[in-house]
Amino acid sequence: MLDNNEENVEKTVKTNEVLVNEVADVKVDEPIVVEEVLEEIPKETELEVTASVEKVVNKAQDEVKTDKIVATDYTILSLEELVKELQNILSNNPVNKIKDQIEVIKSAFNIKFGALLAEKKKVFLEEGGNVIDFQFTSAIKGDYNTLLSDYKKQRDAHYNAIEKQMNDNLDKRVQVIEGLKSLIENADANTMYKEFRVLQDTWRSIGAVSKTRYNDTWKTYHHHVERFYDLLHLSNDFRDLDFKNNLEEKLKIILKAEALAASADVNEAFKELQELHKIWKEDIGPVAKDVREEVWQKFSTITKEIHDKRHEHFRDMKSKYQDIIALKLAVIDRFNAYDTSNNKTHKDWQNSIVETEKLRQEYFNAGKLPYAKSEEVWQKFKTATKKFNSSKNHFYKDEKSEQQENLKKKTALIEVAESLKESEDWEVATEAMKKIQADWKKIGHVPRKFSDDIWNKFKAACNSYFDRYHDQKNSVSKEQQANVDAKKAFLETLKENKEHTKESVLDAIKTWQELGQLPRNVRHLEGKFNKQIDRLLEGLSLDKKEVAMLKFTHVIDGLFVNEDFRKLDSEQLFIRKKMDEVVKEMQQLENNLGFFANAKDDNPLVLNVKNSVNEFKEDLKIWKEKLSYLRKLDY
Repeated sequence: MLDNNEENVEKTVKTNEVLVNEVADVKVDEPIVVEEVLEEIPKETELEVTASVEKVVNKAQDEVKTDKIVATDYTILSLEELVKELQNILSNNPVNKIKDQIEVIKSAFNIKFGALLAEKKKVFLEEGGNVIDFQFTSAIKGDYNTLLSDYKKQRDAHYNAIEKQMNDNLDKRVQVIEGLKSLIENADANTMYKEFRVLQDTWRSIGAVSKTRYNDTWKTYHHHVERFYDLLHLSNDFRDLDFKNNLEEKLKIILKAEALAASADVNEAFKELQELHKIWKEDIGPVAKDVREEVWQKFSTITKEIHDKRHEHFRDMKSKYQDIIALKLAVIDRFNAYDTSNNKTHKDWQNSIVETEKLRQEYFNAGKLPYAKSEEVWQKFKTATKKFNSSKNHFYKDEKSEQQENLKKKTALIEVAESLKESEDWEVATEAMKKIQADWKKIGHVPRKFSDDIWNKFKAACNSYFDRYHDQKNSVSKEQQANVDAKKAFLETLKENKEHTKESVLDAIKTWQELGQLPRNVRHLEGKFNKQIDRLLEGLSLDKKEVAMLKFTHVIDGLFVNEDFRKLDSEQLFIRKKMDEVVKEMQQLENNLGFFANAKDDNPLVLNVKNSVNEFKEDLKIWKEKLSYLRKLDY
């Protein structure tokens, strides 16, 4: 809560020349008039208007308090998060705009710290300590106290600066009044009107003063303005010209007020009416006495009409409160009935979060209620959301625990891979490496911050071993040399034979595989054979998809036979990347079709885009089939 001095300053800031909202830090549908003192009001009318204004203020303060909604639910934050949030609010917001948030954070922090203190005290006593000797200090509490102290200092400095500025403004207004009195006492017909205009401009340029001094200073100033105009009869031309200008300006204001009276937006009309009253009172001088009452009555009548429309608007709003309550309670019932028992994965919970967020928006969009009517409903809504959030937090707590366990398992596999990477027992080590690679794939996710690091370590150990393994296989034996010679000869026969069918190409692939494996250092022959097969397939009368799959399966089978598992993994990554690219291209083209919404279907541009989309769809089917083929391989 604010101390007394701050409350006084804050109340003062809310008044004066600008008519503002009296209810601090509460979002309301309507501005509340604090003060409406108008010049040239007959005493009876002034009392009537003042009473009406006070009635509006009191009624608004009692009834028009709308749902307070804090964007962050501070009750679920830890002490450290609350302190961080407090620091962010202090750093990024004006100190006079954050009282509500500060109070909510203070409440949440005190409850959580009180619970922590009670827990520490309980442990202390259970261990045999004496309650008198119990002490507990916390660094986070120290940080919290420091931030709270900084907030109070900034807040006090802000309101002290406002108070000082108001006092300075009061001094300036008093100086203008003294100048006006001096002008009247030492009237010089040749210069007094010009000097009076300067004083008027100065008065209008001075900012707010305290509420307690506002009326007195303004009435004193206005009294001497009237004295000046009484004195000005010595120069009737000046006076009549000023009266004429003032009358024209006030008639313009009346026309604007009439337009506001016809406006459908009663709240906006009321706000603009307050500005018109300020201009009438502060910026425009008096008019001739013979039209003064008539002009004021016109403006006063329109003012009353706008006030009546506004009151009628809020009477209608009250009749709708029960409908709003019914809508909000219906949303709460749906929130309470929302079933999360089947949520087993992160994706399930993300979908639920999206769905419940829609319910939250329905609740808020149902409408606003006065505080007295909304508090009970709001508490029910908070209870319903708390139930959902509790289930969600429980899941992610378990998920975090499972990821930690997965991290331990993968770390153990890295240790095994590290121990095997220098082994020369090729048969045993290779089988062991294949097994731990398979085990790695079966283990679930680990915390994101460790994911890349442990994968790089595991991959480096595996690659190191298999690089050594393949290097030792590069030494060419007599049997392997025979395979090399046979495959070279077979390549030549393929080049010579000009006539081929699908069956002959498949037989060639089978024959190549039966001729045995090639040593690693002559694997380039595989590339030559693959190119030859590609050439033969392209010369056959086969559709695009069949040719693509024949080429692909031939290459993949060769990698599998040669146990080049690293290339098989790379091939999987490449296919997934190509699938993503194709999907993005399709989406872009489909978005482009939206620009041709009014174009005919036979439009060449539309046809071209649709054909491109169909081609990408065919490509996507081929990539999916390739990926499916790869996944079926047991390696």
